[in-house]
Amino acid sequence: MTNFVGAQHEFHDAAFVQGWADRFVPTAPRLALFDLILEHIGKPGLPNAHVLELGLGPGYMARHILERNAGIGYEGLDFSEVFFEVATKTIGASMPRVTLTKADLMDQNWPEKISRQPAAIISTWALHDLGSQQAVADVYARCYETLPMGGVLINGDFIKPNGTTWTYEPGRFEIDRHLELLRQAGFVEPMLLASYELNTETPTAAQNYACLMAVR
Repeated sequence: MTNFVGAQHEFHDAAFVQGWADRFVPTAPRLALFDLILEHIGKPGLPNAHVLELGLGPGYMARHILERNAGIGYEGLDFSEVFFEVATKTIGASMPRVTLTKADLMDQNWPEKISRQPAAIISTWALHDLGSQQAVADVYARCYETLPMGGVLINGDFIKPNGTTWTYEPGRFEIDRHLELLRQAGFVEPMLLASYELNTETPTAAQNYACLMAVR
């Protein structure tokens, strides 16, 4: 298909996962996204110091955050045992502070599997792979139900930029729609924190992502 932005993944296949992780070692813009997330989950006033990452993947964000904030506990949720193996190597010496939780975000009962209530739920480049706006909306709703008052949800994910003539896979959609779904989930005044690598003319599947935050 021409003028289409999307990707197919085999995240239960060890060779595919390792190759994917090797290709997506964080670039400068992606590290900037990690730093922005770190800034907001490190602010005083959160109900507790437990962070839940949805879609742990190869563990790049977990390592970045844990190496820079010694005061938080970390829980990485993923549906792939293979990703747990890669992430364990990536995170290295910080693994004693990490809880690994296997769960599928398409299962509406995934919050029942986490170890404790988090004060922050974070995610990067994961929710679009759920394949639809409804699936993302369901995750937003479960996050709202899971967080305590004052807790934060921060999602850095691929989006469909305004003004593009390209067709995007269903899980990549406009920022305004994300904000609408967050409000429908119950969050008040969700906001766009930043956009990265915007390209409407000749986009690749690794470009056009944004960081959104919502407070419970």
